[in-house]
Amino acid sequence: MIENSFIFLEKVSTKLEQGIWQQGIRGWTDFLNAKSVKGISKHRKLFYDRKIREAMNALYNLDAQYFVHKLPQSETWRLYPFFSDEAVFLDIETTGLRTTHSVTVIGLFDGTNTKTMIKGINLDERKLARELQNYRLLVTFNGGSFDIPFLAKQFPKLLPSVPHFDLKVACARIGLSGGLKKIEKHFGISRSTIVDGMNGGDALCLWKMYRATGDDYYLNLLVEYNEEDVINLKTIADKVTQELQIKCLGKEKVAMLASHVAAAGDVY
Repeated sequence: MIENSFIFLEKVSTKLEQGIWQQGIRGWTDFLNAKSVKGISKHRKLFYDRKIREAMNALYNLDAQYFVHKLPQSETWRLYPFFSDEAVFLDIETTGLRTTHSVTVIGLFDGTNTKTMIKGINLDERKLARELQNYRLLVTFNGGSFDIPFLAKQFPKLLPSVPHFDLKVACARIGLSGGLKKIEKHFGISRSTIVDGMNGGDALCLWKMYRATGDDYYLNLLVEYNEEDVINLKTIADKVTQELQIKCLGKEKVAMLASHVAAAGDVY
């Protein structure tokens, strides 16, 4: 979808982008090949041509950092189809919401495996920083308001300079509101019986019980709860991105793009 996007260009609004698409110019190559684009002066088109080639070079060199601050936060989802295999899904648990409280658990999911870092056991800022450097896109749910500021305050030098895809913002774009558990139910995502229905308050209680008793049962339950959070983020990201692509480009165009990706995969 990023290769179909023009809103990263200076002074290109979503309205102008829609106008470009309606002219049959659905991607960067179409734009470069067009002799003129309605609504864009010849001089500005030459400028946009240079910027698109610059973006193409960055994208095909897997330079996700190039797109940091170039897309509005509500449109960062457009990077996900290209970088989904190099994205990390992140969720944290804390001792509370106040700024004096601390991170207890950090869960990471790369699409295949989960990694969990726990306060007092294996949560090490340097190791976590090295782990995060392996990814080109950070995916959270409400991370812009909670996870990212919380981590940045406790670990000021931790977070990599990569685009952040906040699923809560993306879900709002397709009319879905509420917390993660409500969104999961909308998409038919189920949890294991033992953690089904748990929320952030329950996670905090589990941490307190573990600290008070030293019983690993409470810690293991907390870790399972957090792991299901990060694993489910990927399912939500896949589904909401698909819906947003259809909303922007239409079902037929999205199906055509999917078939092209599949064909390219067969070649390799």
